[in-house]
Amino acid sequence: MLYTIALLLGALFIILYVRRKKEKQRKNKAAANIYSELLNEHVQYYQLLNEKEKERFGTMVNEFLQYVHIEGVGTEVTDLDKVYIAASAVIPIFGFPGWKYRNLTNVILYPDTFDHNFQFEGDERNILGMVGSGYMNGQMLLSRAALIKAFSSVSGAEHTAIHEFVHLLDMSDGATDGIPENLMRNEYAVPWLKMMHKEMRRIEQGQSDINPYALTNEAEFLAVTSEYFFQKPEKFKEHHPEIYAQMSRIFGQMPPETGS
Repeated sequence: MLYTIALLLGALFIILYVRRKKEKQRKNKAAANIYSELLNEHVQYYQLLNEKEKERFGTMVNEFLQYVHIEGVGTEVTDLDKVYIAASAVIPIFGFPGWKYRNLTNVILYPDTFDHNFQFEGDERNILGMVGSGYMNGQMLLSRAALIKAFSSVSGAEHTAIHEFVHLLDMSDGATDGIPENLMRNEYAVPWLKMMHKEMRRIEQGQSDINPYALTNEAEFLAVTSEYFFQKPEKFKEHHPEIYAQMSRIFGQMPPETGS
């Protein structure tokens, strides 16, 4: 009798497990279809890919959203918000299909700018995005307004979310120094440093169109120029061919161009 009950319970457990697994797969597939539609409608980088690349990009977006939790503070997180964040994460690593942000667990979305105490009300709000450290390790904070603007048709070379994800890539080797050693071969490190410092001098002299925030340090130079590299690749290649070539090596890709 007990043996029969045990068999029935075991069979019931298996049935429930299979049903839950199928339901989860169904929901994941439905979500993936929604994300693909939103990518195709709102993300130019994705629109410019061929069909095979689009499929791979969509897979990477879905995988990112499986292992990184996104939550809103003072704002509701929509499917489009999730797609914008995931696309911002995937764009810098699209040349490295197996890459995962192992130094990120949560993305916290604020309605707009926030301050160093993570408050989104008051007069000291001037932060659009940041990667947490210390007790905030593994967290990324982003402004929803900045996120939306970055993907708008009128956006310039700025892209806060890509900027912060590049910081994570830079940090992944244990040092935030503008040299993402996990992505670039060792022999390129010294030429890249020389290239950075040369362009920093040009920025100081007003001879470069790169955002002067890049002068903060080497890590910010990498993040700022990455925004430009991915947002305006044709213009970046025209104005900074040597840096463009080096960043293509670092990221393992040449960003898709509009051809216009």
